[in-house]
Amino acid sequence: MDNSSFNNSLDPSFKKREDERKKLIANGESETIEFKESWRDEYLKWICGFANAQGGRIYIGINDSGKVTGITNAKRLLVDIPNKIVNALGIVTDINFLEEYGEKYLEIIVNPSSVPISYKGVFHYRSGSTKQELNGSSLQQFLLKKVGKTWDDLPCENATLNDIDRRAIDYFFRKASKINRISEDAKNDDLKTTLENLNLFTDSGKLKNATLLLFGKKPAKFFPCVSFKIGRFINGDYDLRFQDVVEGNVLQMADIIMDTLKSKYLISPIRYEGLQRIEELEIPEESLREAIFNSIIHKDYTGVPIQLSVYNNKLILWNEGLLPEKWGIETLLEKHPSRPHNKNIADIFFKAGFIEAWGRGISKITKGFVDSGFSAPVFEITMGGIMVTIQRNLKFQKEITQETTPQTTPKTTPKTRVPALTRKEREIFNLILKDNSISKEKLAKKLFISINGIKYHIKNMVKKTIISWKGASKSGHWEIIDKKEEDK
Repeated sequence: MDNSSFNNSLDPSFKKREDERKKLIANGESETIEFKESWRDEYLKWICGFANAQGGRIYIGINDSGKVTGITNAKRLLVDIPNKIVNALGIVTDINFLEEYGEKYLEIIVNPSSVPISYKGVFHYRSGSTKQELNGSSLQQFLLKKVGKTWDDLPCENATLNDIDRRAIDYFFRKASKINRISEDAKNDDLKTTLENLNLFTDSGKLKNATLLLFGKKPAKFFPCVSFKIGRFINGDYDLRFQDVVEGNVLQMADIIMDTLKSKYLISPIRYEGLQRIEELEIPEESLREAIFNSIIHKDYTGVPIQLSVYNNKLILWNEGLLPEKWGIETLLEKHPSRPHNKNIADIFFKAGFIEAWGRGISKITKGFVDSGFSAPVFEITMGGIMVTIQRNLKFQKEITQETTPQTTPKTTPKTRVPALTRKEREIFNLILKDNSISKEKLAKKLFISINGIKYHIKNMVKKTIISWKGASKSGHWEIIDKKEEDK
């Protein structure tokens, strides 16, 4: 029965509502249905949880098995509960007085709220058939979602335009104008106008978190976990032979990662087509790059670094960050809308031509591997993030297991066996040949990459005993150690 009457049999829609209600109760407790045998004020938490989620119904006078046990104070509760809900939560709910075989019970219908609702300062949320108290990053994500924001929308406190690397902006414009996703004339705007046009200021005029992640001189100054860790494992997870940590802005990070993988972790077998020498990465390069882009865009930057573990037979890529609510791996593998964890970063990556904006990333990765004769990558939700397992090419196992590393190569190794330079290292090497006193800042400016990127490549070149710096930091010079490289 409804609130105002014990007899609604004359209501033409009564039978239909009763049938729907009985069907809901018969299906048992769920994400939107909760049974309680009697009323307690603590059940305001459940109402709060339903309001913060997708809404739901609480039945007072029904046990866990769905049997109507009835309540004796139904009429009084019909008045008291609405008042308690309004006073404690500030929302209005529909409450129906019902009866079955002489047993009276109540139905509380909670609509989803467009604003966050708290009970005594605590935010509750209905997930599955349980109620959760939100705190930490889960509370932050919930609050942002309610106001239509993502974490990278938030202001980066204490950041100024002096923290922005103009070289990273120039790198973006070169990429974006090349594919006509942004006007080439836009690069002539002043820095503030450029960032405003890219929607990288908050409404209050502060730089967004995304701005520092994408174009910051030192993003790690503001976000300690803006890094990408690569590790080489041989006999198992316990057997880490060497590792690299790639730092700097996330826009240029993928280039450095790919250079690092090609120079130290993966092999590029040589083959010939007629007289043409071809060196291709052992696994589909564009698909691997797409997977790396996805991990950068969807990462939770309040968490730990992205991790790529390289084994003899596989690569495992993991980034912290959960999928949108009600999404599973099967959602990713079928056609789905684009729902990036960091929408500002995704927008800049799209304008730069790194990704598409139609939720096709996973299908492109999978298709690239399958079309090249590889097994489809395996995607899993685990440890608070997304893990992708990529198989290496089995026909190159002999070369893979025989590859040498900087840590295992003896110090007496002849210099003629120094690992080949990557493309960026070669560019740095050639500039040093022309000017052996050139600074890292000038190298970064000439090559249009961040100072952190230059430091990273220089560090690798020093490890390879290609170059070294002699003298004081201001008045010293570069020395070419391996003359073989000079002749190449």
